[in-house]
Amino acid sequence: MDDRPTALITGATSGIGLALVQRMSDDQRLILTGRRDPSVLPEKLPQGTQYIKADLSVPGVGVDTIEAAFKAADHKSLDRLIVNAGTGFYAPVEREDAGMIRSTLDVNLGASVILACRFAPYLEAVGGTVVFIGSVAHRGAANMPSYAASKAGLAGLARSLGSEWEGRIGVQIIHPGPTRTGMHEKAGYPTGGKRDRLFFSSEGMADEIIRLMDSGRPHGTVMLRAGLRQLFSGKRS
Repeated sequence: MDDRPTALITGATSGIGLALVQRMSDDQRLILTGRRDPSVLPEKLPQGTQYIKADLSVPGVGVDTIEAAFKAADHKSLDRLIVNAGTGFYAPVEREDAGMIRSTLDVNLGASVILACRFAPYLEAVGGTVVFIGSVAHRGAANMPSYAASKAGLAGLARSLGSEWEGRIGVQIIHPGPTRTGMHEKAGYPTGGKRDRLFFSSEGMADEIIRLMDSGRPHGTVMLRAGLRQLFSGKRS
């Protein structure tokens, strides 16, 4: 019988999500979600993980799919819910159309609200924790207005649930700094300049996120100080 704690990670097939999977698979039973078809999943996914194909761009339907598969696997509780799936566009506000705005808010905020509420009973059963992966952009970011707004909303959600669920369910929000992932290309963010040197690798960022999760603090930000620590320890690449 596998008595390891159970963690569910959304957006788990690329970028920070995939790096978290690779770091956490030895110590926890992992349930992973993503939009990819199982036939094209990354080879680096650990053996024994449960994968649920679900598209959170339609939040209600996506979360229904995840919960149905969770129940079908006879899970009764959840130790950690890591809400990592995200999307966005790099464009000035006048170039964002209604579809772009809706897509960003649905995935980054709408789906996060529904996931947290739907899985609350499973978390409460064992005093588990929901971890929202935010962004330093929540304070405002030029040419990413809707993305910044969605992450600011996520920070507000975490504060609200932290108060509402105090003593029942842990709530954390972690804001990663710039990280080299495929999301930048999809979003239209210009890469290849000198500032790319300041970006974390996905693996390095995953290490910092896990460190902050294990600290139990309700919020944390991964920025320059963490990058210097990794640089001097030889972990940053």
